[in-house]
Amino acid sequence: MASLTDIPLEASRESNAQPIKRHRTARYYAHRVKESLTTRVSKVICSIFLTLLLIVGIISFVLWLSLRPHRPRFRVESFSFTALTQETGFQNAEITFDVTDRNSNQNVGIYYDGMEGTVYYKDKAIGATPLLFPFYQPPKNTTKVHGVLNGTSVAVNDQLWTQFMADRAAGNVGFRLELSMAIRFKISTWDSKRHRMHASCELGVGVDGQILPVFKDKKCSMYFD
Repeated sequence: MASLTDIPLEASRESNAQPIKRHRTARYYAHRVKESLTTRVSKVICSIFLTLLLIVGIISFVLWLSLRPHRPRFRVESFSFTALTQETGFQNAEITFDVTDRNSNQNVGIYYDGMEGTVYYKDKAIGATPLLFPFYQPPKNTTKVHGVLNGTSVAVNDQLWTQFMADRAAGNVGFRLELSMAIRFKISTWDSKRHRMHASCELGVGVDGQILPVFKDKKCSMYFD
């Protein structure tokens, strides 16, 4: 019969037993190397793809900025209603104006298929006239638009003239000049579809019928139909 002191000795031998070493085969290591290479190649391919995608995105953004059409800019250079200096001038009333049309695009031209100018007083149209013939405006170009309204093209009656005289006495007769036009943008050999665009120019004239300095060369607001 074994003594009780023998039991701890057997347990101690078992606890001091060395773990069994597993021998890796060459096939195992080859598989591990293959997995590592595949992972590295995948990472390299993903990095190259993301880099190319970033480059294409930057190039596309730069091209979009350079080729994106900007609407033209209109400013009233002069506006004259000299008949205001006469007490009963509405019978031979004449309105003349000059507007500058600036195409600030670097690589985009503009086709104007038609343009019309309308003068408003207190939101009432008092005259309209066609402006310019169809023309092409190259990039970085400024074109002067001249308009004259007289005779039957100016609809002024006694009631309106009385209001004109009241505003003139206050030192400012307010008008609004609106230019309506059909335009197409030209980028290289490509033409855009036709757009209907408007330039709305708020202005006022003094007692001499000439545009007040505060309104001269003021930028007109632009909008599309």
